[in-house]
Amino acid sequence: MTMNKVKHAAAVLEKCPTGIKGLDEITKGGLPKGRPTLICGSAGSGKTLFAMEFLMRGAMDYGDPGIFMTFEETPEDLAKNFISLGFDLKDMVSRGLIELDHVKIERNEIEETGEYDLEGLFIRLGNAIDAIGAKRVVLDTIEALFAGLPNAAILRAELRRLFHWLKERGVTAIVTGERGDKLLTRYGLEEYVADCVILLDFRIDEQISTRRLRIVKYRGSSHGSDEYPFLIDESGLSILPITSLGLDYPVSTGRIATGIPKLDSMLDGKGFYRSTTILVSGTAGTGKTSMSATFADAACRRGERCLYCAFEESPSQIIRNMGSIGIDLDRWVKKGLLKFHSARPSLYGLEMHLLTFHKEIDQFGPQVFIIDPISNLSAAGTDSEVKSILTRLIDYLKMKNITTFLTDLTHFTGSLEHTSEEISSLIDTWLLLRDIELNGERNRGLYILKSRGMAHSNQIQEFLLTNRGIDLIDIYTGSGEVLTGSARAAQDAGEKAFELVRRREVDRKLREQERKRNALETKIAALRAEFEVETEEVHLMAEEEKKRQVVLTENRLEMTHLRKGPPAASKAKRSRKTRGKSV
Repeated sequence: MTMNKVKHAAAVLEKCPTGIKGLDEITKGGLPKGRPTLICGSAGSGKTLFAMEFLMRGAMDYGDPGIFMTFEETPEDLAKNFISLGFDLKDMVSRGLIELDHVKIERNEIEETGEYDLEGLFIRLGNAIDAIGAKRVVLDTIEALFAGLPNAAILRAELRRLFHWLKERGVTAIVTGERGDKLLTRYGLEEYVADCVILLDFRIDEQISTRRLRIVKYRGSSHGSDEYPFLIDESGLSILPITSLGLDYPVSTGRIATGIPKLDSMLDGKGFYRSTTILVSGTAGTGKTSMSATFADAACRRGERCLYCAFEESPSQIIRNMGSIGIDLDRWVKKGLLKFHSARPSLYGLEMHLLTFHKEIDQFGPQVFIIDPISNLSAAGTDSEVKSILTRLIDYLKMKNITTFLTDLTHFTGSLEHTSEEISSLIDTWLLLRDIELNGERNRGLYILKSRGMAHSNQIQEFLLTNRGIDLIDIYTGSGEVLTGSARAAQDAGEKAFELVRRREVDRKLREQERKRNALETKIAALRAEFEVETEEVHLMAEEEKKRQVVLTENRLEMTHLRKGPPAASKAKRSRKTRGKSV
């Protein structure tokens, strides 16, 4: 290895994995190992949870003992608070992996010798580190020290010394701090003490709350610089990278049935490509949810898992309604192949919806993912924000090889070939459901606007909801008009009646022609028989004539013989001699 490569390898910043979902991806490996990190944010933003999960994941997943030094909450309160998140602090303490230390800061407890110092804190923290061989340390929250020591300038210098001391001890430290009005912390600690600064933000916009994380700085390392939504639930803290995953996802050549045989035939006879994105758009009442349920039912029949996200109806309502068209979704729920996630879009912000989708997908592991409808997400953000969320979601699903089925509610006043979220370019197959009003009736029609990579029908099909599911039938387009519903049925009945009359007329003519043929053949047979009789008579006459000639010849000879006359030649000779003598 050359000297340059050795220097480069030595210069690479070593990182400490946090074990927090998504954070290691954003930081490209974790927090700076052996260095302090400042976590700042307003009250309720999740600073203490972030620090505790860093400590607990390190102990459980990486075997790194840790110290949690709190200046506000007691160890008993911390244990109660985190047991609901699955973190058993008492068990970890008993196993020697976690040490909880509550330091109550009061002026009379800190020795003052002309100037304030934190030497006692150094000693206390050093003993705790040595006692369990700690590799991770949390100080929560640092502002408590300022409440006990009012001289901010001196305390800031002491804190700098504390951070340098932590570096010298080689521990990876997290220090939490309250956010200030103009600075990230009330006393501007980020400027002096931290190699890595992470800002947690808890905001409410139009009555919708969202938690976001941003890496303000990270010395010696590249990192994600965007704002990232994060979720706090029963499993702890989850962070979702919101940057696009790019366009390098795998592509499948396999096909997946739609659940509607006639629609499969319209799609080159094989259905959708697997792992693609399908959009069904249409006005209210055109059957979008019925198509979603049909697609989910078809997936479950193949033994595939389907995650169904509904924004308008509860799972029980969807199951009941789909029973009217012969689809039993409840049996798939009971078998564990179908899972519903039902929530109002206004429940939380778009980023939280995206994070929830990711979490549900990771937990359930579906092969088919359905959102019904995506248009409701506009209640939680602007069109551009919805498009950004859906773009990242679609990229994520394609990377996971999951077939995505989306529905979109369009309006009567707008163009049907348009989505308010402007995501048509992201869609692989786009189906349109439309109302067809004619003769006082409103019927449904379906056609394929596009389907990438396959031949597909350009015909509009009448879309029927029956008690046996969805059916597609050809729309009448003869005589320059389009008929659906009862008009098409009446036209079909009229055409069938006309066809029946025509068929009967043809049958009559065929029977008449058959009779004529039979009569003609009878006449021909009679003439042939008469001809044969005449031919036989002619043959008999010819035979009789031959016999008569033979009899006549024989009679002459016999007569000649009886007369004993000379032959005709002798008579002629005597006649010539007689004439000579006379001369």
